[in-house]
Amino acid sequence: MTTSPARSPRLLLIITVVLVVAGVILLTVPQTPSAPATSAPPRATAPTAHPATTAPGSRTAQADSPAQATASTTSTQSASASALPPHGEGVAGDAAIQKSLEDAWPADLAADDEHNLLAAGRGLLRADATGVGRAKWPPVFGDPDQAIASAFATARFRIQAAIARKDGSPARAVVHLVWAGVDRGGTYTDRRITDWYFARTSTKGAPAWTPQPRT
Repeated sequence: MTTSPARSPRLLLIITVVLVVAGVILLTVPQTPSAPATSAPPRATAPTAHPATTAPGSRTAQADSPAQATASTTSTQSASASALPPHGEGVAGDAAIQKSLEDAWPADLAADDEHNLLAAGRGLLRADATGVGRAKWPPVFGDPDQAIASAFATARFRIQAAIARKDGSPARAVVHLVWAGVDRGGTYTDRRITDWYFARTSTKGAPAWTPQPRT
């Protein structure tokens, strides 16, 4: 009868401690496998997916750029070719030919140089094609009495367009001419092309453009 009261406080103390430990365990166990902790890494990697999906698009755009540039160049060349008048158009088509030359080769000479070169180039072409004015250019055509007969008649001879541009250096130039004429066989042909080359020289201290002999 004397042992029961002594054991009761100890038993209650043990039960209390066990319940406290169990309660602590129950409170801590749900927090260990927390769902937000495990799902955090996928959410952290999600933003990296956006650059990965846009990068191929950027490379594709860069790869397409040369192709688009080539297509644009081809279109420009086609447009320039289509802008030329048809053969046999006559004087009405000369302005279009002149514009096409100027668009293809932008001016790069001083106005006075260009004017003088164009005048000389036109005179040389006429002298070469028709024989008119060859005596003015003995270094180019030689002795007029021994000159080769002209291949084109003066009738219907026409310079359709002409430009003068530098030829690789400021001391060299070329006159590019487009012209029409009737040959000795009676055949009329337009949009013929001839180039005359010049070198800058000095005559009595004054600069001048000297035509170079044909080779």
